[in-house]
Amino acid sequence: MLNKDYFNKNLSQALKLGASYADVRITISEDKQLLIKDGKVEKLEHSHGTGFGVRVIVDGSWGFSGSKTLTKKEAENVTLSAVKLAKASSVTRRRDIDLCPNEPIIGKYDTNVKVDPFDVPVEEIIEELADQVNVVKDQSKYIKTSSSLFRAHKQNKYFASTEGSQINQNICWCGGGVFGVAVRNGEAQRRSYPAFDGSYYTGGYEAYQRMMIGENSERVGKEAADLLDAEKCPVGSTDLLIGPEQLWLQIHESCGHPTELDRVLGSEVDSAGTSFLMPHMLNDFQYGSEEVNLFLDSTIEGGLGTFGFDDEGVPAKKRFLVKEGEFVGYQSSRDTAPVIGMNESTGSSRSMYGDDLPIVRMTNLNLLPGDWKKDEIINDTKKGILVDTIKAWSIDDRRLNFQFGCETGKLIEGGEIKKTVKNPTYTGISYEFWRSCDASAFDDWKMMGTPGCGKGRPSQSMYVGHGSGTTRFKDVRVGGNS
Repeated sequence: MLNKDYFNKNLSQALKLGASYADVRITISEDKQLLIKDGKVEKLEHSHGTGFGVRVIVDGSWGFSGSKTLTKKEAENVTLSAVKLAKASSVTRRRDIDLCPNEPIIGKYDTNVKVDPFDVPVEEIIEELADQVNVVKDQSKYIKTSSSLFRAHKQNKYFASTEGSQINQNICWCGGGVFGVAVRNGEAQRRSYPAFDGSYYTGGYEAYQRMMIGENSERVGKEAADLLDAEKCPVGSTDLLIGPEQLWLQIHESCGHPTELDRVLGSEVDSAGTSFLMPHMLNDFQYGSEEVNLFLDSTIEGGLGTFGFDDEGVPAKKRFLVKEGEFVGYQSSRDTAPVIGMNESTGSSRSMYGDDLPIVRMTNLNLLPGDWKKDEIINDTKKGILVDTIKAWSIDDRRLNFQFGCETGKLIEGGEIKKTVKNPTYTGISYEFWRSCDASAFDDWKMMGTPGCGKGRPSQSMYVGHGSGTTRFKDVRVGGNS
């Protein structure tokens, strides 16, 4: 049983050592991963981990230190280290750290879990994954590789601060995916469901079962093989329809990262780069068309970025970043928000484990659905291409110029899907691209989730979610390769 008392006492120790503010976060984590490839168990991992970190403000500067060892002595050492680092940092500080207000909270949050994924027998999961792999393999003699994966993660999180907050959270998520690669005459084509590396959702084992991976395994194998006979994607400008299994990453890369305020302020540039969305553009820049409404929402049931409180004790909330095309908000933390005159955090300060420094991270960043149905958008398109499922991507460090490659495309002529094309790519400049958006569907709107958003140094992976439906963009440059 974790004794939180001596961690709480170290907050008092930090104040005695000169801190004007201090907080502590503790995590106890459990992770299970299974991968079946070509009928064999390629990965079977079940790991446990602990970590804690102390963050302090001394003489107007941050100090942070962490450890994976949860002992009273280590808590004292880490607190002392954090204070020493803050004092050293204060010598070269450019400004004093200012925290926007946050009411002290004593509370608790638990992910809604019906079936604990760690209670499901490993043999049962292996059997299900093996069945999926076999179904993919059986679709064609050209299926060279078929695989299926499952991952479950749960974490007990504790946060306390010298302002009086004490928060316990139990977060649980799981998911996976199925994949097939068809090879013929040196050409390889891949199909995935529901995304290139699976998708993940908060909840119990029931969240994984709702993904209906087994029901989609046959389609994955068949489509991978069919792509070998598909024509090359034509080159030129056309209307581009993007499905939610691709659009989530477009949102992530060209909307999510450039609206992270720490990137804008230059305090996080090493791993993820900077941003083109400078503070003077806030409330005075057309990011997209009037059809584009992008919002953060860490309260959505099942979203991978759903929780009760961020890692500064800020309650989960919904905030628009782009409203009717206008850039209206950043993702922020308690210390970044005041720098540009914001009076509250968006609740976006997160760390993967307790011994990681919390930084500004996405939660659930979504595109508000429009009033179209997917088929209505297709029927309204005279000439275009519908693409889905990411295959490869590239974007510059300011998040302006991008290129995405997808697993599959469907040519549209006269409002009808005519044929499949392979290796489609598209390119653009972020704000020009989103300004060309003219229709978004509500009937196929869904959440996608990735646990692999990388940022920071030392690098942290974070679990984030994105919701969208099939969306159309006008006159986009597309192409393909053999």
